[in-house]
Amino acid sequence: IMGPFQVDKIVEAVSKNKYSVFTAIPTIYFSLIDKIEKMERGELELLKTGFKQMRLMMSGSAALAPEIHKKWTELTGQVLLERYGMTEIGMALSNPVSGERRPGFVGQPLPGVEICLMDENKIIEEEGVEGEIMIRGPQVFLGYWNKEEITKNSFFEGWFKTGDISTVVDGYYKILGRDSIDIIKSGGYKISALEIEDILLRHPLIKECAVVGIEDNKWGEIVVAAIVTDEKEVSLDQIKEWSSDLLSEYKVPRKFKVLSGLPKNTMGKLIKSEIKKFF
Repeated sequence: IMGPFQVDKIVEAVSKNKYSVFTAIPTIYFSLIDKIEKMERGELELLKTGFKQMRLMMSGSAALAPEIHKKWTELTGQVLLERYGMTEIGMALSNPVSGERRPGFVGQPLPGVEICLMDENKIIEEEGVEGEIMIRGPQVFLGYWNKEEITKNSFFEGWFKTGDISTVVDGYYKILGRDSIDIIKSGGYKISALEIEDILLRHPLIKECAVVGIEDNKWGEIVVAAIVTDEKEVSLDQIKEWSSDLLSEYKVPRKFKVLSGLPKNTMGKLIKSEIKKFF
């Protein structure tokens, strides 16, 4: 187990073939990609060899943008294994160790885990329809210590309410985000911030990005995006126009803001509540 995240320490350890299993959050993979793209050939070959010999590489704790998943495979030859779990339910979903690992999907239910999607307390039967992930099974916790009311509100007819919104395609679950953070409700639409972030990361000038919803009297919320770029000057109008070619009109961010860096916690996870303060 490594100490606090330092990209140079990871690069050094991996280059020396110290690890056979590697797991990290998306932010760390993003930082490693940025490092890899700037490395000299000799150093890069050692690092690639270190990654290629690993038995397993996993990503978790937050949704991994498909664009990052694909880029990681291109750079290292490793196909990341994404899965889904939380303290209250343990590990519930996973892509297979041997089999198809779909970028942007957290896989299928693990043995013994019951999962369904619900919307307004009704189970969703059709594939492709958004709903909250509900979990039940022997691995689900009993409740929060000395917090009876919170525990009561966290369950519905035996199902634990995760607060994460998902769809199902061919039995594979795709996380759209947290209902309270990553789902933007604008003009009657429910918009996935993660979907927009994945598109924005395809722009050659955008190094990092975060999409949030901010209050609006007319629409309820509007979509806005904070971006990080290495360029000294960047045309936000050009980025907005570029986005319009790839996103439906109601998903295109109304405002863009260039930041020197995105606010993150000590684990390297994005603090989206802080992003809203810039708009």
